[in-house]
Amino acid sequence: MTGAPTVTVWGTGSPRRDFMAVDDLADACVFVMKCYSDSGFLNVGTGEDISIAAFARLIADVVGYQGEILFDPSRPDGMPRKLLDVSRINALGWRATTPLREGLHRTYADCLARFGATRAEA
Repeated sequence: MTGAPTVTVWGTGSPRRDFMAVDDLADACVFVMKCYSDSGFLNVGTGEDISIAAFARLIADVVGYQGEILFDPSRPDGMPRKLLDVSRINALGWRATTPLREGLHRTYADCLARFGATRAEA
């Protein structure tokens, strides 16, 4: 929104993460409370991952950022991959339904509504 020519992301951008919309998490919690009584753990996630670099570019696209995304390999990458095995909860009949891009659009729209800004005003 400030028009910065660059944004720096920590690390190389190569680590992969599983991102999930909070509405999907809430839905999973209700589903588990209604449909699950075992004592074993259930992982809740999308079962899909994306690199931090691709995620940063996706966010830039959603918010209309036109600048350059830089990666700072002197900063830590963290774990190479964080992807949950969601096969158990999927087998019970639950799946995340919000595509990542859609979740980011919703989040950004909510942020704009809360802070009273639009892309045109930025």
